[in-house]
Amino acid sequence: MLGPNGAGKTTMISILAGITQASSGSARVCGYDVTADFRDARRSLGVVPQEIVYDPFFTVRESLRLQSGYFGLRNNDDWIDEILANLGLSDKADANMRALSGGMKRRVLVAQALVHRPPVIILDEPTAGVDVDLRRNLWEFIARLNKAGHTILLTTHYLEEAEALCGRIAMLKDGDIIALDTTQRLLDRVGGHDLEEAFVRIMHGEQFNEALA
Repeated sequence: MLGPNGAGKTTMISILAGITQASSGSARVCGYDVTADFRDARRSLGVVPQEIVYDPFFTVRESLRLQSGYFGLRNNDDWIDEILANLGLSDKADANMRALSGGMKRRVLVAQALVHRPPVIILDEPTAGVDVDLRRNLWEFIARLNKAGHTILLTTHYLEEAEALCGRIAMLKDGDIIALDTTQRLLDRVGGHDLEEAFVRIMHGEQFNEALA
């Protein structure tokens, strides 16, 4: 999901996560209404926020166990260990969250979103301000999760990231979806050589009704 600052990306994510109430319309996650079926909708969703938010009183492993408990999961250490290994956090498992760098804290946020194995995962600019190694590791991990059957909704300002990872692109402007199609069809319809060129053309009004599907 692409769009300039203020386009409505984070607002839409907040509505799906039940943090913000929509003024009109409805939203569903895996068929569950985010208001009427909040518990099931929230269980189906894992969200990695833009902001780095953490509890400074726990270690990485304790934070993930606590997050598991929110979803009624016990004895979740095998899955926690797998997540830690995939995110390069195994050697930080017993470190206090306060002692981690910004990039490591962001990795923990990703781990927290995955700890209850949600079928839908929202990554709200997960690689903003992180180093090249973490970005590459996240790309590989996201691709594996997608192949394993998880639906991944990614917002990013790195258009090469969206082009490499996403099979389908939505573009938002002033709260409206102005383009929605597979990545390749978007490029073909606009006649752009890459997603950055297509994005600029669409944001400047060269949109097309066929993409709104």
